[in-house]
Amino acid sequence: MQMVMPLWARVWSALGLLALSSAFAGSTLPARAAETVAAGPDWGQAQTVTVRLTEYRFIPSHLLFRHDLPYHLHLVNPGKEAHEFTAAAFFATVTLRAPATSMVVNGDVYLRPGEAADLYFVPQQTGQYDLRCADHDWAGMVGDIVVE
Repeated sequence: MQMVMPLWARVWSALGLLALSSAFAGSTLPARAAETVAAGPDWGQAQTVTVRLTEYRFIPSHLLFRHDLPYHLHLVNPGKEAHEFTAAAFFATVTLRAPATSMVVNGDVYLRPGEAADLYFVPQQTGQYDLRCADHDWAGMVGDIVVE
């Protein structure tokens, strides 16, 4: 027994194929570039940068990254007080790998005493960005981030 697809189902199916083919018809990316975009960064090649958040400073306080390269930012708070890695303008210009997207809230990463956080990201824009601990910047807990 042969099954016949209703007319409305055939029309919707044809429209879906038409929309799909027209979406790719104007694509100008070469095949390799399209594969790279789909694959994303090679997180296994991410360069690790460790920052210690102590009373009342970042070690190191000057961070240098290159745009379009993947990084693993390892934040550690070995101190006795909570600290924040606050860099809203910087975080607004990077692509974060999940679950880091949930660790960065309003451009801020909060670490309780003894906590650590691992963020994977790719800087998308060159520039110089302020870094501070939102609770202790008054005590000199500041730094900067440069993306070349």
